[in-house]
Amino acid sequence: MQNALIVEDIVETRGWLADLIEQAWPGCTVHLANSLGQARPLLSDGLDLALIDLNLPDGSGLDLLRDIKRDHLGVLCVVTTVMADDATVVAALSAGADGYLLKENPAGVLTRQLMQISHGVPALSPSIARRIMDHFRLTGPVGIDTRLTDRERDVLALIGRGLRTGEVAAELGLAETTVAGYIKAVYRKLGISSRAEAAWHATRMGLRQTDS
Repeated sequence: MQNALIVEDIVETRGWLADLIEQAWPGCTVHLANSLGQARPLLSDGLDLALIDLNLPDGSGLDLLRDIKRDHLGVLCVVTTVMADDATVVAALSAGADGYLLKENPAGVLTRQLMQISHGVPALSPSIARRIMDHFRLTGPVGIDTRLTDRERDVLALIGRGLRTGEVAAELGLAETTVAGYIKAVYRKLGISSRAEAAWHATRMGLRQTDS
C-alpha cells in the first residue's frame, strides 16, 4: 500500500488509525479527512486504501463507499466503526466494503487484519467474521441462481441495497403491490424472513446497483 485515506471525524481516532496503517505498511502516505466534503477531493485512481467511518458530520460513510466503488474501482474500502449491528454490517457489505473493522478491537488485531488485504483476504474483525460464518451455516446452500427469475433478482438486488418497497417500485416502474409480491416470492424461495438476510444473499450472488 502506497497511498491511503482515513475518513474519521474524531481527531484522536484519526491519529490512531494512521498509526495502524504505518505499522501495517511503513512509508505509506496517509491522507486525512474529517467529513465527506473533505474526503471527496482526495479521491483518485492513485489511492490504494480507504478507511471509512460511518457516522460523519455531513452524512453516511456508506455514500462515500458507494462513490468509490463506482468511480475508483481499484481502491480497497474498509469500514472502521463502533457499529456492530447486523443491519449496518449488511449495508456495508452490500455497498461493496472490502472489510469491516470494529474500533473496539486491540490495535494489534486491527493491524493484522489490515495486512491481510495485501494478500486478498477481507479485513474483518473476528466477531464480524464469526457472524458471517454463523449466518451461512444456518441458511445453508440454496440454489438461488436457478430458482429466482430475472425480475426477482432485480428486486433482490434493490432490497439488498436497502431500498424500501416503494423505492423499489419507483426504480423498476412497478406498482408497490407487485413489488411486494416479488419480495414475498424471493423470501419464500430463499427460505428467509428479513431484509438483512436478503442483503446477505444479494451480496453472495454478487448483485450490485448495475445489476438492476
